[in-house]
Order: sequence, then structure tokens, then C-alpha cells
Amino acid sequence: MKKILLLGGSAQQIVAIETAKRLGYYSVLCDYLTDNPGQYHADSFHLVSTVDKEAVLQVAREEQVDGVLAYASDPAAPTAAYVAEQLGLPGNPYRSVEILCNKDLFRAFLAENGFCTPKAKGYTETSAALEDLRKNEFRFPVIVKPVDSSGSKGVGRIDSIEEAAEKLEYAMSFSRGKRMIVEEFVEKYGYQIAGDGLSVDGKLVFRCFANDHFNAKCVNPFVPISASFPYNMPAEVQDTIHQEIQRLLTALDMKTCTYNFDMRIDRDYHVYLMEVAPRDGGNYIPDVIRYATGIDLVECSVKAAMGEPIAVPADTKQQGFWSYYAVHSLKAGTLKSVEISDAAKPKIVENHLIRKPGDAIQPFTGANTTLGCLLMKFDCMDEMLQMMDHSEAWISVELESDS
Repeated sequence: MKKILLLGGSAQQIVAIETAKRLGYYSVLCDYLTDNPGQYHADSFHLVSTVDKEAVLQVAREEQVDGVLAYASDPAAPTAAYVAEQLGLPGNPYRSVEILCNKDLFRAFLAENGFCTPKAKGYTETSAALEDLRKNEFRFPVIVKPVDSSGSKGVGRIDSIEEAAEKLEYAMSFSRGKRMIVEEFVEKYGYQIAGDGLSVDGKLVFRCFANDHFNAKCVNPFVPISASFPYNMPAEVQDTIHQEIQRLLTALDMKTCTYNFDMRIDRDYHVYLMEVAPRDGGNYIPDVIRYATGIDLVECSVKAAMGEPIAVPADTKQQGFWSYYAVHSLKAGTLKSVEISDAAKPKIVENHLIRKPGDAIQPFTGANTTLGCLLMKFDCMDEMLQMMDHSEAWISVELESDS
């Protein structure tokens, strides 16, 4: 039996373990958390951090694995590429994955290769970033991000020098490597673009774009609360986006891989590739895409890691209107209940709430503070966009202190 090494055993990553087992592979799991739920689904478990490349490489050698996969994990993606490269397993160039997973390297690469990208600079000291802002090296507003975090953790918008120091320190606190990036704000036209895709032998053979939705009342208003499918722009705009992604994958010599997208366009349809992560999206995005297209990107990820052939019909079309919704709280407290209107309940096709009444919860600042996700189906585009843009009309999170 062939073995696959999976990096990360969170609740959302269990689907990759189960998919690998369904395809007939022996599953080996690495995770640094002793209470990760994935260990109870994998055939073998090692208490090892997924960002410790040498430790994971040692596990891969000991287990004699045939492939390695960092499913839905930005921090672990470079580790997977490193191990694959060291052992001659299927994968993408380690240096290319490093570029995609580190925002400062990614911005520099985009600028050097003629892509539309905001003015940006990486920093290892908050004092240096603050000094550049004082010297007007950037136009306000600017966005500050840890270069190596995921789930929009640590992201902030700075509108004036007076609020810069606090937000720079906050961003740096989320960086494992103590590096952050400051970049000028890109005004978007329409919705920010989310979604996932797949390349086979370097060719982008499948992509499924979505509308990103945000809640301006959140402590961190830059964390998406929903992605709704399909993207509401015309086909020619989506083809332009596709071409820019393909140009990036070619420049990086990417091979067979799944991707999670975060992009913007301006009024002239210039494409800004904000993030192209070499892994599947979180928040059950692959599940939503499977409902919308019939394409199982989780299975594609596992097969790519194992060097198995992948076939995607060229005429794949999206059918229906689908989304995930990240249930979230604006405040900290003890969860009393999640109230959903009778009109909205029939729209829910899967309920993945992971918090229960009596649990202590935090305000929504990143993907790690969600109460869980709902997968939903709608009757039309207008209904979908209305409900995702105005979720307060149909769902509320009640705290014990609220009463």
C-alpha cells in the first residue's frame, strides 16, 4: 500500500485524510497539537510541527512515504515542497512555493515580472516600517500584513501615522518569522475575488471564482465571512483573470497543484493577484466547488501529491448558486446560541458548527476564531449576494452576557 504524508490534522483537514484512505493510501499525519482530531482518522500519527521542515523530512524517510500533502495550509505548504524535493517525490519547486507563501517575496516577484501589484516593502523591524511611513514612502491608506500567516490573521489597514505603531506591532505579532509587509491599498471594482483552481503539468485546467464577502463591523474587517459562487463578472473578465494566473504559474514553473485565490480587479479590469496560495482553500471551499461543478479538488490534491493522473472535463460549468458562510461573533463571551431564521434554514445544505452553547468564544479576527461554517444553496444570484452581504438579517450569535 502506498503511503501519503499529510501535514495538519484540524477539523477542516480531516477530509483530506479520509479522501486519501478512500483512494487506497496509507495515511501518515503530522501535527504539533496533541488534541488535533485528525490523529483519530489517520493510520499513523507523529506529534511534529508541520513548519519544522527537517523534522517532517525525518518522518517522511522513516515512514518511506510516496507523497506529501499540505492540505488547506499555507504554513505547511513550503514544508511539503521541501520534503518532496529532497526525496524526489511529486511536487512543485520549493523556491516557487516559498515565493507564493511569503507575501514580501510574492510582491517582489510580481513587480519584477511585470504584474499589476501595489507598491510594497517587507520589514523585519516595526521601527523601520514606521519611519518609512513618516517619510511618506507610501500613500495612505496602507495595508500591513504578516508575510507568513494565513486566514487573514494580523492584517490591518492604516489610514494615518497616528494609528501606525499599534497596527504594525499587531501584524508583527502574528508572523512566525517576525517579518511583515506594508503595501498601498488597492481599490477594488466589484467584489474581491476568491476561489480555487488546479494546474496539471503547469497548465491551469480548472478554476472556480467566487465573490468574497466581509463584515465591516468585525474587529478585523479584512477576514472574509463568505465566498459565494459563481463570481458575478462576465466571462471575458474571468478569462483575463485566468490568463494572469497562468502567466504566474508559468513564470514560477509550477507543476500539478491546487490553488486558493485572493484577487482584485480595478475599473479597467487590470488584475491584481493579491494571493495565489499553492493549496486548497479553507472554510470548506472545495466542498462548495464540488456542489457547484462536480469537481472534487480534495481528490485532485491527493492525486497530485501521489503523482497520479488527473482528468478534468474541459467543458466543466458551474451550476446553481452556492456559498460557505463563516459563523462569527463580534464580541468575546460565552456562547448562548446561534439563531437562524426559518427562511434561511432551508438554504443550509451542510452545518459545520464546531462551537456549542457554554463555550468561550472570541471576536472574529481570523479563520481560527470562527464558530464553524455553513454550506448554503440559493435560488438565484441576487438572493445569494443579498444574504451574504446582509447576514445580520438571518443569523445572529447570542452570548450569555447579551441577555
